[in-house]
Amino acid sequence: MTETHAEQSDDLVELELTTMAHGGSAIGRYEGRAIFVPYAIPGERILARITQDKGRFAYAEGVTLLEASEARVLPRCPHFGPKRCGGCHWQHIDYDAQLLFKQQIVADQLTRIGGIAEPPVLPTIPSPNPWQYRTHVTLHVTPDGQIGFVGTDDQQIVPIQECHIIRPELQDLLERLDLQMLDGNILSRVRLQVGTESDDRLIALSTVDDMPPAIELDLPLSVSFLSEDEYPQALIGTGKVHYTIKGRTFQVTAGSFFQVNLPIAEQLVDLVLEYLALQGTENVLDLYSGVGFFTAFLAERAATVTAIEGSPTAVDDADANLHDLTNVTLIEGLVEDVLPELEERFDAVVLDPPRSGMEASALDALSALAPAKIVYVSCDPATLARDAKRLLAKGYTLQVVQPLDMFPQTYHIECLAVLVRT
Repeated sequence: MTETHAEQSDDLVELELTTMAHGGSAIGRYEGRAIFVPYAIPGERILARITQDKGRFAYAEGVTLLEASEARVLPRCPHFGPKRCGGCHWQHIDYDAQLLFKQQIVADQLTRIGGIAEPPVLPTIPSPNPWQYRTHVTLHVTPDGQIGFVGTDDQQIVPIQECHIIRPELQDLLERLDLQMLDGNILSRVRLQVGTESDDRLIALSTVDDMPPAIELDLPLSVSFLSEDEYPQALIGTGKVHYTIKGRTFQVTAGSFFQVNLPIAEQLVDLVLEYLALQGTENVLDLYSGVGFFTAFLAERAATVTAIEGSPTAVDDADANLHDLTNVTLIEGLVEDVLPELEERFDAVVLDPPRSGMEASALDALSALAPAKIVYVSCDPATLARDAKRLLAKGYTLQVVQPLDMFPQTYHIECLAVLVRT
């Protein structure tokens, strides 16, 4: 990396930005330290002001753009930028460059955290729709009843009038939603969700006092209440939406997880099946199986599938979604609790954990089962790298890593990693 010592004033430094960090900031160096600058792009030269000095590194804000990257574009959204909405991070970057940065970030995380010298990371698969792709979004409510995203400071709620990464049906719902009809003074969160079909829409509400709100709503949709720790309560309609992937429809209750970008979700299924190359005789284990998304397609190609999921809501959805498949065993429980109790032999494992990755005890229990192949679907390259390192130490080899752009205009990265037992 290039260093510069040219100081422009007491609090401004000139930086040449050279790489993109996991978390969305560009990195430059000043007096031997890494300086992280959001809303900047590698290849740019800027004047920046240090905002947080962490000793060995620092955070800064861009003040003057001295030399712009060819990848810099005009953001679409008026809410985007420093001290504004924190829902997007990269609207200022050309889409092709976003894809390249995501591939580089995954490789860097696998090298630095996973200790893999030359990780086999393929080019990022682009989203067919870099905009208007999200099927669900969770918004927060300000004390005066406005809805918005958590700001870039991770504290303030920034009210929004438009969002360019949600489906048009959700933008329409955002514009028509009157929180006064929903007893807005006690709401804390509002989740908007749309199914594959445009008229299949759902609002899920959470409240400050964790009590269901009074509702007067004249919109053609379902409304549910999500308490902190209880099963979702349908207030209007069914409290469910439906997604069709590869000709198969999945019901998803308010609070259950489903991928936000349907075309990329479909590509994920294709990749999982391609890399597993099932012949119809295998016993497959599906961890963090959710509403049965991967389970359904695995069961069509395997002898048996054992699916483990900790959310009771998701398990109920999976029961409905997998009712026609006789070779599926669905177990409700935490993966780290259930895995050590399994005694069956599994030929292959698919796992799609939360952003925090797998518990170390769960990884050790998985390794003890000694499946020949593991397909790890990850939404965080740092925890993927950490977990891959532990599996490599248990006798696995990282065969390939395929990033997919599930989350355009943000730094978030979906990956599929294939590990084989050696």
